[in-house]
Amino acid sequence: MEPILEINNVTKLFAGNKKNKGILALDTINLTIARNEFITILGPSGCGKSTLLRIVGGLEEQTTGSVYLDKSKIEGPSSNRGMVFQAYSLFPWLTVEENIQFGPKNKGMDARNRKELSDKYIELVGLKGFERHYPKQLSGGMQQRVAIARALANDPEILLLDEPFGALDNQTRVIMQELLLEIWEKSKKTILFITHDVEESIFLASRVLVMTSRPGKIKADIPIEIEHPRTYHVKMDHRFLQYKEHLTELIRDESLKAIKLEN
Repeated sequence: MEPILEINNVTKLFAGNKKNKGILALDTINLTIARNEFITILGPSGCGKSTLLRIVGGLEEQTTGSVYLDKSKIEGPSSNRGMVFQAYSLFPWLTVEENIQFGPKNKGMDARNRKELSDKYIELVGLKGFERHYPKQLSGGMQQRVAIARALANDPEILLLDEPFGALDNQTRVIMQELLLEIWEKSKKTILFITHDVEESIFLASRVLVMTSRPGKIKADIPIEIEHPRTYHVKMDHRFLQYKEHLTELIRDESLKAIKLEN
């Protein structure tokens, strides 16, 4: 498969001061992601998952190593990477369709094409009829749908999601997982998704990466060999339960190491 993202020997050291020696958050990360893959990253709290995502997004600079997207070196933020965070990061003074059109408008797209584009993604995320609503009029799940649509409207090479469903109630979270998977199955965008939830990581991913306790390294790279399309019923499949048992054990080991380090 054609690689789209290459992470080569990346480390991240957060500088210290006179009182502390600094923190090595990431240690020699090497990773290749193919075009159209859906990758989830699991790991204990503080292992550097979000730091790695921010480096790929160009929001954080690595201490050593390099990151390439489609053969071009990442040296800062760009519209070729769409980001969605756990916090609802919509512009509160813009409507749903205005939020989605924000990136294309900044690129100089004319009003007619922007409207067609926002209509397309509003339909895709199931928000038809809410075009003129403001974020404060929407539920948390609906706001995240808008955030995903806004990221997709820029037609990024890769979509980066940092625990986007972490603040949602369980039922809404399950619905959003199914929606995101449906969007990926239709658009085939490359996705890199951070989560603490083992079931979520298996359900969504074509590969699950497990990171060690700090300093974060890639401990395991596990292909999820469950066919598509997937619905919530797959969570009762024996293969799903085997993946869950294996991944839970890996995460438990690393979480115990993290606790010992803190003590």
